[in-house]
Amino acid sequence: MRPAPSLPTPALLDHCFALLAYEGAAREVVARIKFRNRRAAVGWLADGMASLLDGSLTAPLELVTWAPATPHHARRRGFDHGELLARAVARRLGVACSRVLVRASGPALTGRAAAERRSAGLALGAARRVSGACLVVDDVVTTGTTMTSAADALRAAGATAVVGLAAARTPPPGSDRHR
Repeated sequence: MRPAPSLPTPALLDHCFALLAYEGAAREVVARIKFRNRRAAVGWLADGMASLLDGSLTAPLELVTWAPATPHHARRRGFDHGELLARAVARRLGVACSRVLVRASGPALTGRAAAERRSAGLALGAARRVSGACLVVDDVVTTGTTMTSAADALRAAGATAVVGLAAARTPPPGSDRHR
């Protein structure tokens, strides 16, 4: 597994960190958690993800939350993989974790082309007010659409800073690391 590529921070985020390049074995690890409820790697990923924040933030985190799965996918799978990762990361950081973001029903962004992801956007809102710096956890950053939507909702709910953290980041198309 390779480290995540260094790419620009998605809009509205103060920082965005990702542990692994979303390819090969790393892609399989994420897929096992997301689609097959194989949780053995959650702790290992959370350790690595949390370690990315060491000394990188200027303000202490007040809250960890996650980009929720579509209601249909969460019901069908019986769990929300983003919540699994967020709660594990929060435990390692010693920060409160709470479901703040809500997602309207609609199509998932998984499998869509980059332009389609960006134009479709993502209907995320905040279920309650927040304060201070918030960490939003997701499984994969591809175009940054989900992270940008999450940051927008969290800022509208009162967040003073929003940091994104993902298990993996998709290498840019055409790069020697994109497969």
